Amino acid sequence: MSKKRVDVITLGCSKNLVDSELLIKQFQAGGFEVEHDSPNPSGEIVVINTCGFIGDAKEESIETILSFAEARQKGQIRQLYVMGCLSERYIDQLGEEIPEVDKYYGKFDWKNLIRDLGMTYRADLMNERSLTTPDHYAYLKISEGCNRSCSYCAIPIITGKHQSRSIESLIDESQKLAQKGVKELQLIAQDLSWYGLDTHKKQMLAPLIEKLSKINGIEWIRLHYAYPAGFPMDILDVMADNPKICRYLDIALQHISDPMLSAMQRKITKKQTIDLIEKIRKKVPDIHLRTTMITGHPGETEQDFQELMDFVEETRFERLGVFPYSHEEDTYAYLNYKDDVPSDLKQERANAIMELQSNISREINETKIGKELKVIIDREEGGYYIGRSEFDSPEVDPEVLVTASKPLETGNFYVVKITLAEDHDLYGEVE
Repeated sequence: MSKKRVDVITLGCSKNLVDSELLIKQFQAGGFEVEHDSPNPSGEIVVINTCGFIGDAKEESIETILSFAEARQKGQIRQLYVMGCLSERYIDQLGEEIPEVDKYYGKFDWKNLIRDLGMTYRADLMNERSLTTPDHYAYLKISEGCNRSCSYCAIPIITGKHQSRSIESLIDESQKLAQKGVKELQLIAQDLSWYGLDTHKKQMLAPLIEKLSKINGIEWIRLHYAYPAGFPMDILDVMADNPKICRYLDIALQHISDPMLSAMQRKITKKQTIDLIEKIRKKVPDIHLRTTMITGHPGETEQDFQELMDFVEETRFERLGVFPYSHEEDTYAYLNYKDDVPSDLKQERANAIMELQSNISREINETKIGKELKVIIDREEGGYYIGRSEFDSPEVDPEVLVTASKPLETGNFYVVKITLAEDHDLYGEVE
């Protein structure tokens, strides 16, 4: 057991990952050796950064805490700390149910963990992280919190109101990332569309990405988690004109029937949604849209679901995921609606959409055969170089499996000719 080693375990989304990277940098500055998501944690201290978004994520977080609590009781680790969204929301209950944890922290007070372990929080490192991603890409969290009031979502309960980071701090952090070799920024937030409204009284996403694109070394900027109501249309001009802004947009729509959009408190109608998608695709014709849908929200009828299926079939999203509805405590839906769609029906509907989407994805992929795409190489695996085009985000999207007549370098860009397409992945070659 290494007394100067800390194991950090990150659960949940990329926003949590950024928090872990900030924490790891502070630990390293304090003289600790740090391992992230090690399959065999062997340090004196373990820190678990939890997720509390939906039922499955909460269950995974609790099971992980229990597993390490048992390891602590057996003397396999000496200290166990828990932070993140789950403990932000349930800190008192967790302390009562799993007292083997030395201390619980919320999502925003993890800096106290540094001090509790006898170290000094290094304010001069506040915009510096120890990357857990490959060296050539990083997530950039541009804000915290959310001002929306979607019926099903517990995020505002956990994170509070939207708080935009300053453009200056984001440029500073991005410049430091670029100096380390980062070429691709994944912009993330609970809601990109709201960025700037709290600090500038107007949307500032377009000016932000323009300024980030001027940083030497940054070649791709990708946008995640935009909100359709009040969508910042000016980012489309930047995307259409600036080759560094990936023609890719992650915009969660959740449903399409007006009764469901109203029940979900999405503040947008079916017609407005369809019009928005048409405007986006007209402005940026080859854009790839990623969206998510929810099946089984309280009150969802067969007619609502069929409307959603028809919408997915007609709109032909390039990327799409589905979540069965989770009845989360203290949300508007939890307090005001009965969870009246059976669990197996929620899942059955989700499966039906994903089966439909698989066919759509394959057909879209097949149109790329014979085309040349700019691809960044993430790793080598199974006899292939594994890469992504500007239309593919790490972890969640398809990949490009590349063969080459000469060795390729991880983190470099190459022109790849697509030779084969499957439901999800593409195959190609570098001559």
